[in-house]
Amino acid sequence: MCYLSITRLDGSSSDFDRQLQQLLAWDEADDRDIQHRVVDIIADVRKNGDKAVIDYTNRFDRRNISQAGELELPKETLKSAWEKLPDNQAQTLHAAAGRIRAYAEHQKIQSWQYTEADGTVLGQKVTPLDRVGLYVPGGKAAYPSSVLMNAIPAKVAGVGELIMVVPAPQGETNELVMAAAHLAGVDRIFAIGGAQAIAALAYGTETIPAVAKIVGPGNIYVATAKKMVFGQVGIDMIAGPSEILVICDGKTNPDWIAMDMFSQAEHDENAQAILISDDADFLERVEQSINKLLPEMERVEIIRTSLSNRGAFIKVDNLKQAADIANIIAPEHLELSVEDPEALNETIRHAGAIFMGRYTAEVLGDYCAGPNHVLPTSSTARFSSPLGVYDFQKRSSLINCSQVGADSLGKTASIMARGEGLTAHARSAEYRIKTG
Repeated sequence: MCYLSITRLDGSSSDFDRQLQQLLAWDEADDRDIQHRVVDIIADVRKNGDKAVIDYTNRFDRRNISQAGELELPKETLKSAWEKLPDNQAQTLHAAAGRIRAYAEHQKIQSWQYTEADGTVLGQKVTPLDRVGLYVPGGKAAYPSSVLMNAIPAKVAGVGELIMVVPAPQGETNELVMAAAHLAGVDRIFAIGGAQAIAALAYGTETIPAVAKIVGPGNIYVATAKKMVFGQVGIDMIAGPSEILVICDGKTNPDWIAMDMFSQAEHDENAQAILISDDADFLERVEQSINKLLPEMERVEIIRTSLSNRGAFIKVDNLKQAADIANIIAPEHLELSVEDPEALNETIRHAGAIFMGRYTAEVLGDYCAGPNHVLPTSSTARFSSPLGVYDFQKRSSLINCSQVGADSLGKTASIMARGEGLTAHARSAEYRIKTG
């Protein structure tokens, strides 16, 4: 087994900024062929509805569906899957769901209003989305955790109906995914996937209802379709490869840090794991741990490729410099494996999720800590947030003018409207101004 050597950067190097940007560069191939196929699929589903969905499902998932009613799975399927789970799996899902739900309850945004001195009432009305679509990968992939992370916040928000779509290659579904859907309160489930499922959720068919928003991960066809239907519906985000950035002061067990890096590198070859430390000897010890532990890993080649191509060790002069670099990277997952994580956290501005202290492994956030694991990637944490209850709620402004308020505001609006040359605007306000 060959020795794995990870890219080394020095935060004090004059060329560091260029090297860092080169390391972070992620340019997903702009595959025009995929785009054209997805455009055709969406157009076909919009035009032909159920027939198109059935045709694509039979072709891509090797099914033999003859009528639209076969696309939907009976809700009893979910309950049955839950009841058949071994006790340890049922208890684990139940515990994780409880923590996710408890955290989500704290995120609920409430309506509010206030009354001004003249009796005018201003406020904000918060309402849940009517219907949401949840895409869940199928086939070899089985992510019950993603079902919980996407469905539970929607239900806590008060979404009226949650529609789940999941491909079922050769008619097979994953029992854990079905059980998680039951536990999370999914209302309806359709055994379809790919771009055709996204199109069906966005535009609706005779059988599949149109939704207001689509959430959940998927392959390049799903991601491309989500981009294309955005505007017709809302979407959660377009996720890039998984990322972890660890800041360590050199006092954490190096085996722990190596395994934390593996935990994200094993997702796929494009995942990124970076370690920043002010202790050069510690970086050496972590590299030794990586090479010691790597042969034990089941996904050894994926991890090796990820760390070789996109992984890095960054040596810094101090933890403040480490935080400055972290804010440039704006990682999906940030571990602060240091003596005083609270103090260091004060300097962090951009990260999807922050894991504080030596005992807080990122993987706890993936499954059961409570906060959502759907996080912004590719530096989008500079302007984006984790998925949460607020993503399934919308806000309406409330304005209720008293007669006195209409008089006062009307005069202001009239002057501004005439300044913009919009006289109908001005006169609308002026009609309500007291005269005499």
